[in-house]
Amino acid sequence: MATVTDGRIVAVDAYINKAAGFAQPILEYLREVVHAGTPGVVEEMKWSRPFFVYEGVILGNMSAFKAHCSFGLWGSEVGEVLQKDGAAQNNGMGTFGKITSIEELPARTKLVSYVKRAAKAIDDGERTKAWSRPRVVKAEAEVPEALTAALKKNKAAAKTFEAMTPGCKREYCQWIAEAKREETRAKRVATAVEWIAEGKSRNWKYESCADGEGLRVALR
Repeated sequence: MATVTDGRIVAVDAYINKAAGFAQPILEYLREVVHAGTPGVVEEMKWSRPFFVYEGVILGNMSAFKAHCSFGLWGSEVGEVLQKDGAAQNNGMGTFGKITSIEELPARTKLVSYVKRAAKAIDDGERTKAWSRPRVVKAEAEVPEALTAALKKNKAAAKTFEAMTPGCKREYCQWIAEAKREETRAKRVATAVEWIAEGKSRNWKYESCADGEGLRVALR
C-alpha cells in the first residue's frame, strides 16, 4: 500500500468498516486494484468519501451507498479508453455505474490496466488538473414513436424539443417509454407535448434537468 500518513489510512478503513456488508468487499477490492495499478498512490478522504491521489492529482474515488457502490477514474484519457471498450456506464455517479458485486466490474487485469492508463496521463503531463473528470458521452435519446407523432402535430412543441439539451430529451423519452399501459403512455405523451410547448423540462416543478443547467439555459 502507498506510503501515507496513518490518519488517512485509518479514515479510509473506518469508511469501509461503516459501509453495508455487501459493499465492504467491493471497496476493499477496488482499493487493492488501485494500489496494484498505481504504486505510490495516496489515499485521502474528501467530501466524506475515499479518494485516490497520485502526484497531487486526483486519480479516482469510490463511494458506498445503501444498495450499491461507485468507482470513478478521472481524466478524459482513460475515459476515452473506457468508452471504446464499452466499460463506461451511465447509471451511477461513478465511471462503472452502480456496482452491487465484484462480478459486475471488468476483469481484474482489465481494471488494473484502466488504473494504469489514468496514472500514465498524470505521469506524461497529459492531465494536471485535479478536477478533470472522465467525460462519458451518453447516447442520443431514442424518441418513442408516439411522441414523434404527437410533436409533428404541434410545431411549437417540436421546435422546443429540438432545442432541448440531450438530458432533457432523455428524461421525457424514458418517462414515456417506461409506461406499461397504452392509456398511460398516451396520457404521458399528451402531458409531455403540453409541457414542452410551454418550454418546461420533464422535472420543471423542481427546476432540474439531467444536464444540470435546465431547459431555460438551453433555449437562450
